Amino acid sequence: MTVNPRKTSRRSSAGKGAGGAARAARSAGRMAAVQALYQMDLAGADVSDVIHEFTTLRFPAEDVDEAIAGADAAFFAELVRGVVRRQRDIDPMIDQQLALNWRLKRVDSTLRAILRAGTFELIERQDVPYRVVINEYIDVAHAFFDDNEPKVVNGVLDRLARRLRVAEFEQRQAARASKATDLEPGDSTPDPSPDRANG
Repeated sequence: MTVNPRKTSRRSSAGKGAGGAARAARSAGRMAAVQALYQMDLAGADVSDVIHEFTTLRFPAEDVDEAIAGADAAFFAELVRGVVRRQRDIDPMIDQQLALNWRLKRVDSTLRAILRAGTFELIERQDVPYRVVINEYIDVAHAFFDDNEPKVVNGVLDRLARRLRVAEFEQRQAARASKATDLEPGDSTPDPSPDRANG
């Protein structure tokens, strides 16, 4: 009872070399974590059983789903266990960011899993820039939805990131301000931000 993406993530084959492979493995781990959380939500499955199923049966399978092929199993397990461990903290945070009269329990199960995993990563994985977290889960949402759900993911996670990663936002604003004062009038040098470095 796992939800499968209708299409592959836009960044599933991102980058070449060791760094690109590590990013792709984490992206696949995020996709698998969302599928596992969905499965646990609908079937009431135990976290250890679901992690075991994915790491021993689904990841090494010959006909593995392309979206989770090459997943970083340790990262996947950390996300799934972390969401379960922090769910009492995560759900009210998400509830506060949803539109008036909407609660997380009313949201589609797949969207709920995406929001929970993204929120956990914003809370616990300070080594991953907030923009990477948001972009990764927008990509996951695009794999499952064609409508407004990716926009919901963007809005909710962006508002949470502004609350949970204040120092990171302040550093980014300071860097922008510094860069703006260093530019000559008419200079439009692009921002070479390494946001995907830790993804």
